[in-house]
Amino acid sequence: MAQPGFAVAAYRDGAQWRVDPLPPSVLDDLGVLLSALRAQPPEGGPFVVACLEDEFFVVARQDGRRISLLLSDLTAAVEFPLAEQAMTRLGEDPPADDELDEVWPVGDLDLFDDLELTEDDVEEILDDLDLLPEEMLEAIMDRLEVGEAYARAIDAAWVR
Repeated sequence: MAQPGFAVAAYRDGAQWRVDPLPPSVLDDLGVLLSALRAQPPEGGPFVVACLEDEFFVVARQDGRRISLLLSDLTAAVEFPLAEQAMTRLGEDPPADDELDEVWPVGDLDLFDDLELTEDDVEEILDDLDLLPEEMLEAIMDRLEVGEAYARAIDAAWVR
């Protein structure tokens, strides 16, 4: 059974971003999430988001043949297969026991640089530990100006 959370795919349709819900199966398997990414129209740097409620999120973005990956919290790799798979793909080791009380993002913080959301901007959002992962994503999507389409898609995609 899928974890509580949601997953969506965002892609360009002309000048507009479209955001569609993805099936719950992507919440458990990075390979399925990346397949969903590859299924999007490649123009404009499509991306997919998987968020496990109150825990972490993964964003994967395609630019040509390159796929950038961002995991919001490395400690999630201890408990959640999707986070563990993201860490492995990023070539990162699982967190040591003394790192489990720290929350650190791992991966490509600059994956939205071309959309004028810099690495520093993403880091600033992820550093606000008062925000839940879904609130961090909401802040990122608002800055990317896809907030309304994103909000509609996650309403349809939530698995409880």
